[in-house]
Amino acid sequence: MTLATIGGVGMWSVVVALPAVQADLGLDRAAASLPYTLAMMGFGGGGVISGRLADRYGVAVPLALGTLALGFGYLAAGHAATLSQLALAHLLIGLGCSTTFGPLMADMSQWFDRRRGIAVAIAAAGNYLAGTIWPPVVEHFIAADGWRTTHNGIGLFVLATMLPFVLLLRPRISVHHVNDAAAAARRPLPVSPATLQALLCVAGVACCVAMSMPQVHLVAYCGDLGYGPARGAEMLSLMLGCGIVSRVGSGFIADRIGGLRTLLLGSMLQGTALFLYLCFNDLVSLYVISALFGLFQGGIVPSYAIIVREYFPVREAGTRVGLVLLATLIGMALGGWLSGVIFDATGSYRAAFLNGLGWNLANLSIVLGLLLRARRRTALA
Repeated sequence: MTLATIGGVGMWSVVVALPAVQADLGLDRAAASLPYTLAMMGFGGGGVISGRLADRYGVAVPLALGTLALGFGYLAAGHAATLSQLALAHLLIGLGCSTTFGPLMADMSQWFDRRRGIAVAIAAAGNYLAGTIWPPVVEHFIAADGWRTTHNGIGLFVLATMLPFVLLLRPRISVHHVNDAAAAARRPLPVSPATLQALLCVAGVACCVAMSMPQVHLVAYCGDLGYGPARGAEMLSLMLGCGIVSRVGSGFIADRIGGLRTLLLGSMLQGTALFLYLCFNDLVSLYVISALFGLFQGGIVPSYAIIVREYFPVREAGTRVGLVLLATLIGMALGGWLSGVIFDATGSYRAAFLNGLGWNLANLSIVLGLLLRARRRTALA
């Protein structure tokens, strides 16, 4: 969790830096969102690569490589002279950051049989703990020293702290869960493994397009409303702090009702929070809704890792979790960029929130369809 908290800076610093980068480089909102999009693409693609490496060599190897990519990516971002250079640096940041999320969740799932849900959730909580700690820290240093100096400082910090922690990781666990495939076959889910993987990936894209609207644009949204970026950074920190509670709580829930039902619950609640953003925009309401959004959606992404372990063999865990997380990050990247495009076209974020609700409904439909087919098969049996 400590590694995930430090390495998770790559997910959140770009959100806080967006207004400063936009002003410094003279960009519109869609162009200023491009580094975030590249970071998410790197995070998603890196998750698949590092997942395969973890399946083969253990989690320490991709984490060491990811730490180097993360540190040097931040140093490159601090010296970037153009938008394209900054975007490519964030691609490297995303690649490095990816090793502190999916591979850690997949590795944790192999160490536990009982209480697997809560174990995976605690590992995943480091990502949101990063989102609680880093935004106000990054915002403070950007205001005091500028975004370039801040990025250089982050790069040096992650290199100095993460590499020693990687050395403390246990060697790769020996897994011989011979009954995994048979157990998965007995579960009443009437789709092939390839179809299930594809549906989970589509669902991941849809839920994270919806999720990205507040997470990526909340700081800019507060600035547009006249509350200032500092208020937006506080709301983002509050959102992700509540997301920690949600992630840990979702682990307890998943241990009792399973990953698919936990994902359905999270999707329904996320849609509710997005609707509330459409109804209220005063300062107090935005703090409350941001807290609710964190409480409602924090368990969504870890649910995918639990579903993979419930329905696929353990030897494929790292790769398959990486593929689903790639889909979720494509959703985050697409949603972050698409919300900027919608804002530029309409001059407000209202249509962007409506767009998020539509994608959330698509996710809800896929998960509900899988559960209904499973129930129908059980009834026929």
